[in-house]
Amino acid sequence: MTLGLNLDDKKAVVAEVSAELANAQVVIVAEYRGLEVGQVTALRAKARESGVYLRVLKNTLVRRAVTGTPFEGLAAKMVGPLIYGISADPVAPAKVLQDFAKTNDKLVITGGAMHGYVMDAEGVKALASLPSREQLLATLLGTMQAPVAKFVQTLNEVPGKFVRTVAALRDSRETA
Repeated sequence: MTLGLNLDDKKAVVAEVSAELANAQVVIVAEYRGLEVGQVTALRAKARESGVYLRVLKNTLVRRAVTGTPFEGLAAKMVGPLIYGISADPVAPAKVLQDFAKTNDKLVITGGAMHGYVMDAEGVKALASLPSREQLLATLLGTMQAPVAKFVQTLNEVPGKFVRTVAALRDSRETA
C-alpha cells in the first residue's frame, strides 16, 4: 500500500517546480510508461550531466506550478505518466530526451513549451536537432575572431612589405 503526498509535501513539490520554472527557457514532457528503473536512472544521469532538471511528477501538481507562467499552455498536454525535463538551456532537455528516445522506444516525447509557445513532439524533435548553446557560442566566437585575425595579419603585412622593399633596395645598390 502506498501513501500519497500530504498537503505540505504537495506544496513543497509545487514550490520546487515553480522555482525551476522561474529560470527555465523550456519544459519538455515525455511519457515513460514501461521504462525500467535502471533506464530511468541512466536517463536522469544524462540529464544531470546536461544541467537538466528531470523528474517524474504528478500532473496536477505541475499544472498548479505552471499556472500564471509562460508555460501555462502546456497544461493541456499533461496527461498520463509523464517525466518533465526543465532547463535554462532551451536545447538541452530536448536533446537529452530525444537521444534517449532513439534507443528506448518506451519513452515517448509528447510535447514541450518555450515562453508562450507550446510544441508538439515534432517541434521538440526539431528543437533537439539545433546545436547546443556551447556550439552556438563557439561558432559566434569564431566568427567574431576572424575579422580580428585578418586585421592583425594586415597590420603585420605593412611592416613586412616595408622591410622587404628596403632589403630589395639595399641589394640593388650593393650590386650597382
